[in-house]
Amino acid sequence: MPWKRPESVLVVLHTLDGEALLLERADHPGWWQSVTGSLEQMESPLQAALREVAEETGLEARADQLCDWHEHNTWEIYPCFRHRYPPGTTMNTEHIFSLLLPRRIPVTLAPAEHLRYSWQPLAEAAGQCFSPTNQAAIQRLAEN
Repeated sequence: MPWKRPESVLVVLHTLDGEALLLERADHPGWWQSVTGSLEQMESPLQAALREVAEETGLEARADQLCDWHEHNTWEIYPCFRHRYPPGTTMNTEHIFSLLLPRRIPVTLAPAEHLRYSWQPLAEAAGQCFSPTNQAAIQRLAEN
């Protein structure tokens, strides 16, 4: 298996009614998150965000529907995931996006990646996420 690129996207799907979509990781039951994923070789953050939304939810978003926050986080890769990256790689750069939907909709999960999904009020969703950067992004949406 080729090494993962230590650059990823975080895409928060949320509704006009103030709910966020959360996905439970298959490899860590109990760990909830928004859509996330590593950039593939030669892929831009926008391309990765569109691909990950489609792969993880079955939703086909257009580039003009995604809101690029033009921000990124740098965080330490969890030790349990470091084997996926080149030796010695400990830091990841995460680009933030959001996708506003008119209402909650059913999604189609990638069973190898996620066990189930849940639509939660933004303030509650932030508290459910295992990742501090995911928590912060949802909290910012809740405050706006």
